[in-house]
Amino acid sequence: MTFLKKVSLIAMLMAAPVAALAQSAEQKGEEIVQRAQAAGQGWGDSSSSGQMILYTQGGAQSERRFNAKGLEGRGNNPSASLLVFEWPGDVRDTALLTYSYDNKADDQWLYLPSVGRVKRISSSARSGSFMGSEFAYEDMTDQGPDDFNHKWVQDGPCPVGGGTCHVIDRTPKQRSGYALQRVWMNASNLYVVQVQYFDRAGKHVKTLQSSGHKKYGRYWRASKMRMVNHLTGKSTDLLWSNFKFGNGFSANDFSVQALKSR
Repeated sequence: MTFLKKVSLIAMLMAAPVAALAQSAEQKGEEIVQRAQAAGQGWGDSSSSGQMILYTQGGAQSERRFNAKGLEGRGNNPSASLLVFEWPGDVRDTALLTYSYDNKADDQWLYLPSVGRVKRISSSARSGSFMGSEFAYEDMTDQGPDDFNHKWVQDGPCPVGGGTCHVIDRTPKQRSGYALQRVWMNASNLYVVQVQYFDRAGKHVKTLQSSGHKKYGRYWRASKMRMVNHLTGKSTDLLWSNFKFGNGFSANDFSVQALKSR
C-alpha cells in the first residue's frame, strides 16, 4: 500500500465515527419531539376551566365558557378529553369527547343537548370549525409525535415568550385539513409556543400562538391559545385556568354513553 493510500484510509477511518454520529434533519426532528413527549408523560388526569372568545374581522367578540378534563393514555388505551360548555344558555351542555390514538385516526363525538343526540365527527369533517371558532375539530385532538413525520428546520428566537426555539416541520400521517405544520418549540422546556398551518397548495392559512405557560408540578400548561385565520381575518382565544391533577378519573368518565348522563 502506498503512503498516499495509507493516509486516505486513516482519514476515512477517523471520519467514520463522526459520520455515524451525525443526524439527518428528520432524525433530529424526531429526537426532539420524542424528548418533549417523554418530558410531558405521567400526568395521569387533569381538570381545568376555560373561556372561548371569538373575534370577527372587525373586532367584535362573543364569549363562551367551558369545563374540561383529560385522561392520559396507558398501554393500548387512548388519551381522552372531554370539553363541556357551561355558558351561555344556547350552548350549555354541548360537549366534545375525543379519543387520541397512536398511529391511527382519532375518534370524536359531539353531544347536542338541543336534540339529545350524540353525533360522531367523521374524518372528513374534522377540518371543519369547532363551535364556530377558528379551531378545527382536529386542532382539539392530542397532537402526538406518532401522528406526524418530523423534520428539524433550524433553531432560533421564539416568536412568543422569549428564549430559543426548535423549529420543526411536521406532516400528518393520517387524513388532515393541513398538508404541513411548522412548529416552534421552546428548547429549554420543550413546550409548543407557535404552530403555522399550511394547506395543500402551500398557503399559510392559520397560526396558533400559546403563551402564559405555567408549571404545575413538573408539567407546563399554556394560559392562552390564540388561533388566527389568515383567510378570514377572524381569531379565537382559548383561555385556560384552574388546572388540577390527580382527580381520580377513570375511562368510564370518558365513555360515549356518559356524554348524555353527566
